[in-house]
Amino acid sequence: MTTDSNKKLVEQLFKEVMNEKNLSFVDKSFAPNFKHHGIPGAQGGPAGFKATYQKFIDAFPDIQVHPEHFIAEGDLVATRGEMTGTNKGSFMGAAPAGKKFRIDYIDIWKVKDGKFTENWVSMDTTGIMTQVGLMPAHETA
Repeated sequence: MTTDSNKKLVEQLFKEVMNEKNLSFVDKSFAPNFKHHGIPGAQGGPAGFKATYQKFIDAFPDIQVHPEHFIAEGDLVATRGEMTGTNKGSFMGAAPAGKKFRIDYIDIWKVKDGKFTENWVSMDTTGIMTQVGLMPAHETA
């Protein structure tokens, strides 16, 4: 696949899975040996990715991921953007707070033969926890 087709596949992933919550897209676009880096305890494979994202959907049913930049080179596609949602379900063992969050994220997707094989994600989980009231905000001097 070309760099442009890899980029289009990542764009489709964000539209279908992250925002429309069509988890069946994962079954056809993730390699069986998919590895998910950056989310503690995340399992591999399509089932592992779906289980991880389902936890976010359960905690934040209106979750949306808004990529602002896509940068592609070879078999890698990086995105940067923001994630938003409202805490209406249990998150990290805490009862729902009903509060909204907005954080920044950066991730990198590896694509081989039209399938996602790896993902590295860096997101502000502490920001989510602070904004929904699960963690006190730190005061700055």
